[in-house]
Amino acid sequence: MDYNAKLDEAIGRLHDEGRYRTFIEIERHKGHFPHATWKKPDGSEQPVTVWCGNDYLGMGQHPKVLAAMHEAIDATGSGSGGTRNISGTTVYHKRLEAEIADLHRKEAALVFTSAYIANDATLSTLPKLFPGLIIYSDALNHASMIEGVRRNGGAKRIFRHNDVAHLRELLEADDPNVPKVIAFESIYSMDGDFGPIEEICDLADEFGALTYIDEVHAVGMYGPRGAGVAERDGLMGRLDIINGTLAKAYGVMGGYIAASAKMVDAIRSYAPGFIFTTSIPPAVAAAAAASVAHLKEDQSLRDQHQTQAKILKTRLKGLGMPIIDHGSHIVPVIVGNPVHTKQLSDMLLEQFGIYVQPINFPTVPRGTERLRFTPSPVHGPGEMDGLVKALDDLWSQCELNRAELSA
Repeated sequence: MDYNAKLDEAIGRLHDEGRYRTFIEIERHKGHFPHATWKKPDGSEQPVTVWCGNDYLGMGQHPKVLAAMHEAIDATGSGSGGTRNISGTTVYHKRLEAEIADLHRKEAALVFTSAYIANDATLSTLPKLFPGLIIYSDALNHASMIEGVRRNGGAKRIFRHNDVAHLRELLEADDPNVPKVIAFESIYSMDGDFGPIEEICDLADEFGALTYIDEVHAVGMYGPRGAGVAERDGLMGRLDIINGTLAKAYGVMGGYIAASAKMVDAIRSYAPGFIFTTSIPPAVAAAAAASVAHLKEDQSLRDQHQTQAKILKTRLKGLGMPIIDHGSHIVPVIVGNPVHTKQLSDMLLEQFGIYVQPINFPTVPRGTERLRFTPSPVHGPGEMDGLVKALDDLWSQCELNRAELSA
């Protein structure tokens, strides 16, 4: 067996399809987000504006967050020392979990190394806690949720995206006495559409199912204290397990679940993805706790963020750009071809200093390849003008028919 030849074939297929992913080396500068420096392969440098980061509110460079991280480093050093069960639980981890539980008005919270791991570990563990469990999963759930459902070894049902009628059909077809959980998201990050939270909660009540919601792209940004769309809509108390991240609006890293004390204790005790993983460093936990606490009180950043997203969408619509607008902060511009998407991304970077990575299959379905823009409160009028002008110039340059794409 020529293993190198097989690797060449596998990577070659990605090149042939135009969806080989390239890492662009970017150096961010404290206090100057969204501005950064592109470190080119030839050793030269070019200033760029980042338009595709998930640090939605710029909290990764907030003075309170940095101060908390420095304080924890000075007090405890760099690493956590091990898994939470051995030596990796500190006062900083407990403080962070208390902040998260308070944020979501739940009895307890559990922090993982990422929201991906939190989803995977929790969803794959639930059948151990509830033998015979059936998981009903939205067709467009994140890869981490899909992986957790796939690995749990239990029964699963996939309902069409946001299709409550189809979900009802699936629930009605199953034994009413079997334990059930409905897993879905509040905001689906590629199209920016919202999940029908209230309707799903109604079905869960009717059929005796638990609810599991991923609020990864909503925490920090929606609701009066930033607890997400469920808080905004007054539905948080109807959700049994809430998944969130500390790596997007909160600007640090890590993920979590918030739920009842018994649920959290059971996941903590049974989930291999938690038990056997070194915990996040105390400095990261301290920074995340500071960020969560700050955004509970700072509504102005959320308001500015929504305003910037609306402005960008309005301006791109005015140019006839094929954007998807479901009323969230996500701004996807559909290109529909992986090669063209990569070309646009490269030209935006090289000609205009605008950094936005192409989104291709399998992240999105084939034929819906896109550029996904994430405006923030610190993308000012100059940055906005530069992006809109660049897209206007390049769309014509690439001979993309706006009317056909918009249809």
